[in-house]
Amino acid sequence: MREVTVPELFTRTAGLARVQYVDVRSASEFASGHVPGAVNIPMEQIDSRIDDLAPDLPIVLICQGGARARMVAELLRPCGKDLTVLQGGMTAWIKAGQPVVATTKTRWSLERQVRLGAGILVLLGTLLAATVNFRWLFLAGFVGLGLSFAGLTDVCPMAILLAKLPWNRENHCHLTQARRA
Repeated sequence: MREVTVPELFTRTAGLARVQYVDVRSASEFASGHVPGAVNIPMEQIDSRIDDLAPDLPIVLICQGGARARMVAELLRPCGKDLTVLQGGMTAWIKAGQPVVATTKTRWSLERQVRLGAGILVLLGTLLAATVNFRWLFLAGFVGLGLSFAGLTDVCPMAILLAKLPWNRENHCHLTQARRA
């Protein structure tokens, strides 16, 4: 596995006919902006989607900042693939002024929203327990229980609720309605 900066990536791939860009971020992160031509294989799906990787092409792994791409590279090391990690990920790509394909308006991933929501609830419960009534500590315990449940079952009630909020709903344009306008 190699790590390259954006300029080094173009130097390295200049003589190659094709390269497979694999974005290992969540689907919503990918939709908010990705490298043109990139394939989205979220980190948690990489084991089950090995066959989606081009067998004969060099692979460039991309995430938001580089950490997840490095983890995926470690997971794929035994597969014998020609792997390169883009240092700085999409953040570096955008800073370098490279083109970005966005298929949805920019929004936080559900995972990030859950982490923020859970963190705020735990902090609030802890502060209220320390200042108002110790029973507020049950709020922090409830959030911990919910996160444990989500980790064990891969079902996150907080994410399900957050997905129903207006900013997380997909905007659909029905062709029949668009034609009437």
